[in-house]
Amino acid sequence: MRNLIIGRKPVLEALNAGEKLDAVHILYGQTGGVINAIQIAAKKNSIRCVITSPDKFKLLTTDPNTQGVIAVKQNFRYYTIAEILDSIPESETPFLLILDSIQDPHNLGAILRTAECSGVHGVLITKHNSAPLNETAVKVAAGATSLLKICMINNLAQSIKELKENGIWIAGSTLENAKNLYEFDSKLPLAVIVGNEEKGIRKLTADNCDFLIKIPMTGKLQSLNVSVATGIILFELQRKKLHSGL
Repeated sequence: MRNLIIGRKPVLEALNAGEKLDAVHILYGQTGGVINAIQIAAKKNSIRCVITSPDKFKLLTTDPNTQGVIAVKQNFRYYTIAEILDSIPESETPFLLILDSIQDPHNLGAILRTAECSGVHGVLITKHNSAPLNETAVKVAAGATSLLKICMINNLAQSIKELKENGIWIAGSTLENAKNLYEFDSKLPLAVIVGNEEKGIRKLTADNCDFLIKIPMTGKLQSLNVSVATGIILFELQRKKLHSGL
């Protein structure tokens, strides 16, 4: 699969993270400190850095938000669940995120950025009815895709079963029959599931969860954007982990 990373900061983050890139394209006429840093990082990592004419640059993508910088990479590497679990240091309690049918690439990118910032060890993304990990999602993620271990799963129920067999407890985010997030004090190895922007997590998924949690609402509206809700949940759980010394 051919992937593009667009935008100055995402490309620089990818270079600094050691991402395997085929080339970095800089639109002719671009200058400045970040451009210089990109060129230096590309040279340091032995990655081809090309000053590209406007006509050729447009052939790479029609996205208007490139900021004059595009990185091209091949074969984005997805990890297996086993690889993610094996990568978690023994001194840390596993903390995973599962995205069930997130369909907006902007939401996907924002969630991945939040997941990385909140210390999530790995993210599982459902393959069907989900947004692709395309250049838009990568740009919004602002470098997080180069730092996170991401697993693409075909069967969510089977993946939940595999996680449980490896000692991971499952907490689903939903509004129905759920415990107040701020009263949920699990110190267990945990995978949090957030669902589709409109429908939330599926009933079968909720039935397979060990816990159901919700963010208490005090306003008249009873729902949040999924990326905002995910951020609240992850950072609240991370706060409790840090407070308990885990």
